[in-house]
Amino acid sequence: MIPRPASPPSHSPTRPLSAWLAGRIDWPGYARMAERLAGEAALSGGRHPTLVVFELEPCITIGRLGSRADVLMADEELQSRRLPLRFTGRGGGAVAHGPGQVCVSLFASLDDLGLGRHDVGACLDRFERGLAATLRSLKTGPVRHPGSCGVFGRTGLLAAVGLAIRRGVVAHGAFVNVCPALDVHHRIVASRRQADVGAATATMGSVEADIQRRVRLQDARTSLVEQLADAFGFEQTHIHSGFPVAPVAAGPSLPGTVSRVG
Repeated sequence: MIPRPASPPSHSPTRPLSAWLAGRIDWPGYARMAERLAGEAALSGGRHPTLVVFELEPCITIGRLGSRADVLMADEELQSRRLPLRFTGRGGGAVAHGPGQVCVSLFASLDDLGLGRHDVGACLDRFERGLAATLRSLKTGPVRHPGSCGVFGRTGLLAAVGLAIRRGVVAHGAFVNVCPALDVHHRIVASRRQADVGAATATMGSVEADIQRRVRLQDARTSLVEQLADAFGFEQTHIHSGFPVAPVAAGPSLPGTVSRVG
């Protein structure tokens, strides 16, 4: 592995991080909530940087770097498994969701993260370093491949990244496979670059499969908050339970061209 250089922020974050340990939500509900949080984060003096740790109801989402061809199942099988396909505005490729996976999303302006308005690369670098530190805390040996988004392990992609950045505002985040059943994950190409070079890590593995012992989801959730806060240099983190806004509430839209990472 060639390590990516550290990217120190232009300044330290001046506002605290609000971290929410939430429950389970379906994708349409999450998408409405995410749009609202991103809209509030875009306002001058608006919402504090917000980190949401949650679980998604079973589905398969496909980001801007993925396609239907990455899901190696016929429509009839998807229907029998009750796995709807959701094409989304997040970054990244195709990812399956369900029990045993921890999702984490960050909503903040780049300025509130201590970064320049156009410093997308540094944001991605810090986010992935926080994910890698989380996986190390769970006793895995995480690897970041040059040119690939996400963090890999022995059994495949452990943390799939799907950040979206528009007009200097960060939204969405990553999906960490802690202890899911891997049959569906092994039939989805989650990392297109790894698939192009014929690597086995094109599909997602899991922390438990890597280390061959049980891992508590709660340990992953707690570590994600701690390590991502450290990666971005937050001096204060306020912990909350539940969702930061009602998941059913629709939020304001942000017009303009979208620049996505992941």
